Amino acid sequence: MKLALMIAALTAVARPLMAQHGHDHGVTHPAPADSDTAYAAMQARGAGVMGVDQYTSRHLFEPLPDGGRIELVREADDSAGVAQIRRHLHEIADAFARGDFTAPSLVHLQQVPGTAVMAAKRAVIGYRVAPLPRGGELRITTGDSAAVAAVHEFLAFQRREHRAAEH
Repeated sequence: MKLALMIAALTAVARPLMAQHGHDHGVTHPAPADSDTAYAAMQARGAGVMGVDQYTSRHLFEPLPDGGRIELVREADDSAGVAQIRRHLHEIADAFARGDFTAPSLVHLQQVPGTAVMAAKRAVIGYRVAPLPRGGELRITTGDSAAVAAVHEFLAFQRREHRAAEH
C-alpha cells in the first residue's frame, strides 16, 4: 500500500515536470540530466522515494570486484533521517532481491542501466544492509561476471546522475 501511494504521488509530480520539457507526437521527454532544472527535479523525486532531503545527504556509489556498495549518510546529526535511510536501504535491498527496480526508475524517470540484467540475475546477486554512522550502506555481491558488469553499470549511472563521489 505504501509503495502504491508513493508511486501515485511521484507520478503526479513527474508528469508536469516531464510535460514542461516539450512533446513529440504525444511523448514527453525529460530535460537532460545535466541541466539544473532536471537535477533539482531528480533530487525532489529522490527525496520522495527515500524520505530524506537529497541535498543534506551524501551518496557514494562504489564499484567493487564482486559487485559494489551504495552508501547513504546524513551530513548532520539527524536521528529520524538516519532511521529513514536505514529503512529505505532495507526496502531497496528487499525489492532488488526480488528483481524490482521501480524505485530507481521513479527517481530517474527511465529504466536505469544495468537493472535489466540485475533483475534477470537476481538469483546470483546478494544484497546486505549495514548501519553506518549517520546512515547505512547497501552491499551488492555476486560471483557472476555479467552480474558484476551490470552492477558496475548501475552504480556508474547513479554516481553520474547524483553527482556523487566514487569513494
